[in-house]
Amino acid sequence: MRLVKVADINLLTKIASDIWHEYWPCLLSDEQIDYMLAVFQSEKAVNEQIKQENYTYYFLVHNGNIIGYLGVAPKEGYLFLSKLYLLKEWRHKGFGKSAFDKIKNFGFNKIRLTVNKYNTNAYEAYLKYGFKVIDSVVTDIGGGFVMDDYIMEYCQ
Repeated sequence: MRLVKVADINLLTKIASDIWHEYWPCLLSDEQIDYMLAVFQSEKAVNEQIKQENYTYYFLVHNGNIIGYLGVAPKEGYLFLSKLYLLKEWRHKGFGKSAFDKIKNFGFNKIRLTVNKYNTNAYEAYLKYGFKVIDSVVTDIGGGFVMDDYIMEYCQ
């Protein structure tokens, strides 16, 4: 893992766009993907998350190549795993699990995340990692879109 610095945010948002446009079309419309990228993964949004919401982003790196990214934010009583994305050619090869193993060493007893209820690949991976569903939520994110998610928690 390599910390994403301010100078890297443009690259982060490009990688996010590439991954999201490849991964999400089976579950979300192109309009919702573009909207969510603008709201959550644009340069402005990432800068605000880092400065105002105490987010930290990391590139996932293998043999010097960026293969994905993750974003975390400390909350009261837990670490929020906001993003964990891999480029297509690096999925299902243990890199997600490796990233999660590193996140477990960030010093938090609990890790929480939200996962789209219909994103069965990610949902099943998180179950394998030891997460449990603790709630579900439908969040209005504006633009006529909602996120229909499970809230999952991992306890060490």
